[in-house]
Amino acid sequence: MLRSLRLAARSAAPLLFLVLLAVVFTGCGTLSSSVRVESSVLATTASTPTESPTDVLLTQAPTGAEKAATDKSAEDDAAAMAQRAATEKLPDIPDVEEYDPWEPFNETMFEFNRKMDQWVLKPVAQVWNLIMPQPFQVLFANGFDNMGFAPRFINSLLQAKWGGAVREISRFLINSTLGIAGLFDPAKDYWGIEKSAEDFGQTLGRWGVGPGPYLVLPFLPPLTVRDGIGKGVDGVLDPLNWLIPYNIVQRIAVKAGEIINERALNIELFQGFEESVIDMYSAVRHAYLQRRERSVRE
Repeated sequence: MLRSLRLAARSAAPLLFLVLLAVVFTGCGTLSSSVRVESSVLATTASTPTESPTDVLLTQAPTGAEKAATDKSAEDDAAAMAQRAATEKLPDIPDVEEYDPWEPFNETMFEFNRKMDQWVLKPVAQVWNLIMPQPFQVLFANGFDNMGFAPRFINSLLQAKWGGAVREISRFLINSTLGIAGLFDPAKDYWGIEKSAEDFGQTLGRWGVGPGPYLVLPFLPPLTVRDGIGKGVDGVLDPLNWLIPYNIVQRIAVKAGEIINERALNIELFQGFEESVIDMYSAVRHAYLQRRERSVRE
């Protein structure tokens, strides 16, 4: 097992180095997605609607009985999503080849990321929950999301999705003004303007670039080589990197704050999921590759 892991890591080294360069030297602009990738992948697979941060802010706090019922329902939903992720394919797309030549390396990194979340990130997020009320966490999340409009807008243009580009610029102008620098989301709440979900990995896919091997790196969500390069380009487009262009310590501090805040808003991220899936690595890989294939085709 150890020998096969070493061989896999050695064969992966050139492409791993390329992807790491693309991601790290763009200001670590993709780290915030890593804290919720498994749940977002499974939620997309199950096609379940999600609440925006503003929806959470405007929702009345539940009573004790309501919260218990909600928690039980969430656990049931998580189990159902896990089962679907492991057994179902997304509709209206062909079966996707799960090209994973670096599987021993990827499984090790996947387990490392899970343990880091379990023993480091989640406890820090729990402390954050104690000192920062949830409504303020929601405001922070809205602000980060509003600042991330640039990659979505540019990739909508690059993919000739003019409606998505118009939505993004409209949302940014409305939320940056009426939404008080993006802390609120009146574009969605009052005008029903939903954000797009375009990134440069999708753009490359639309241009005919294949996904390449599946890849899991420490502190990052699941990727393909194409999506890793795409995330690096999106990092260049992140306005936070324009505002903090040189100081890597400041960049890491800002991103760490975003990651912790996001994890605090999803404190029970893996609740009930690990017990419901025998092979969590394969389930996440399958769901991720299916979701990415569908996003490129849409």
